[in-house]
Amino acid sequence: MSGQPLSPHAVDPFQHLKIFLNSDGTLSRLREDPHTSPSPDPNLPIPVLTKDAPINQSNNTFARIFLPRKALDHSSSFPTKLPLIVYFHGGGFILFSAASNFFHDLCVNLAKDVGSIVVSVEYRLAPEHRLPAAYDDAVEALHWIKAQSNDWLTNYADYSNCYLMGTSSGANIAYRAGLRAAAAVDHYYLDPLKIKGLILAQPFFGGTKRVPSELRLENDLVLPPHVSDMMWELSLPVGVDRDHEYCNPRAGDGARVLDRVRQLGWRVVVTGCDGDPLVDHQMALARLMEEKGVAVVSRFVEGGCHGAEVRDPIKQKQLHDLVKDFIAS
Repeated sequence: MSGQPLSPHAVDPFQHLKIFLNSDGTLSRLREDPHTSPSPDPNLPIPVLTKDAPINQSNNTFARIFLPRKALDHSSSFPTKLPLIVYFHGGGFILFSAASNFFHDLCVNLAKDVGSIVVSVEYRLAPEHRLPAAYDDAVEALHWIKAQSNDWLTNYADYSNCYLMGTSSGANIAYRAGLRAAAAVDHYYLDPLKIKGLILAQPFFGGTKRVPSELRLENDLVLPPHVSDMMWELSLPVGVDRDHEYCNPRAGDGARVLDRVRQLGWRVVVTGCDGDPLVDHQMALARLMEEKGVAVVSRFVEGGCHGAEVRDPIKQKQLHDLVKDFIAS
């Protein structure tokens, strides 16, 4: 499906990601992926409380909710209701969990730095559940939040101030879920939940044609383009290529739906760095939205690598400061 000649220096993408494709189409995920358990006890000396709540037990999806401790103290400087960030983790649609320790830690810091409630969504992974399964799970999570069945959300979340955010493939999910919500004919589709915008950190997009940043970084140590190709091959519906709308935002009706995003007054953040082979795709996404009149805040920096904002505390704090200012504005 990739149709691209491999560099003589290319590593095997399955070895690179420590995965093995079984004969039945499932993956054996061999890399260590330590999970963090939630900590809901308000007596613990921690800045952010966490707890899990099931969304769809038949699909094993759940929400991990991150509540800043200061929200419990009505004498604090926090308002009674906090902005709500619905977050989707990265991993090329095939790896990791909302409970993975580095994504758990990221959401703890996001809730603390921004002063927001974060709902991190556990969605189904490919290839066992190919796209659009993750998009379906994302939209189902929005409806679950809309139902206001969780006391932390009911008591502390400002449903009128909601943002969809993701990292890498999670940013792709946030984008696609946002387009679905924007395209809904029913004005009260998610009422009382009101999406104000999207926050897309190093979003995972592509196409069949190599862009200059992919050619320049074909031997990237973190996410070389042929590894991205393999992730898409395992994630997209069987029989389609990387110019499918799930991968290439200029395909399908996504560009048309952006008119609706503009009409709704949503704002969008797109971040990236020139050390990421995907950066040209990310910049193209920002340009597409700007062409459609969507209010876009773009931040592209020198250096870095794909996923740096997940594990690098300094880059993570810079992202969270940007998110805080974006929401406050």
